[in-house]
Amino acid sequence: MSADPSRQRFVLDTSLFLTEEIREDEESLEEAVLRLLDLVATARLELDISCHMPPSVHDELSSVLRDRGVDDVVFSRLDTWVVRKSPDRYGVSVPATIVYDFIDEMSDRVDRGLRVSEEALREVEQLDPEELTGDPGDGDYMTEPDRILSEMRDEYRRALRRGVLDSREDFDLLILARELDAGVVTEDRGVISWADEFGLRYVRGGRFPTLLEEYLRATGAEGYGE
Repeated sequence: MSADPSRQRFVLDTSLFLTEEIREDEESLEEAVLRLLDLVATARLELDISCHMPPSVHDELSSVLRDRGVDDVVFSRLDTWVVRKSPDRYGVSVPATIVYDFIDEMSDRVDRGLRVSEEALREVEQLDPEELTGDPGDGDYMTEPDRILSEMRDEYRRALRRGVLDSREDFDLLILARELDAGVVTEDRGVISWADEFGLRYVRGGRFPTLLEEYLRATGAEGYGE
């Protein structure tokens, strides 16, 4: 990161707000998010550090927080201190080599997903016919085919999605960061990997509150002095 915290910009991912790493002892999700947003506000007022979020990520985060029953004050502070901005998808250029690498990686992941499916089919073929047609009984009982299918879904998801850009929200995050020359703040391994490809600065979400506190302390902001 730049040695001078002044005028820095960050683009925030949903994973920043949800990670357990930003919570202090016995702190609830709502309390942790409010404390984080208070830090964002102080950094903006004292150091002119601005935090941004694509509308797609804002909508995703808002949906998750509403599902978890957080108070409306969270949304009010989020809208006040985190700037919503759509990325310039037409104006921001992406090197062709990045697109090439993405296509190459996705092709490899599809092959891995097919291998996972093939292995599951072979496992089913080895089952006794009675296991394929058996009565599952009560809702707590999982048949052997059910177990194989469940494991296949988990392995297939890991093969295709873990560590890769798998949503428009992720792509919007990177494009906006590139447009603003901003650091990406995320806990998503796929976003971190592609931030490297894009040549972007990034901060792990769990580290971000401490980073802001250190910036404030280093510049002698009120309440953060030695």
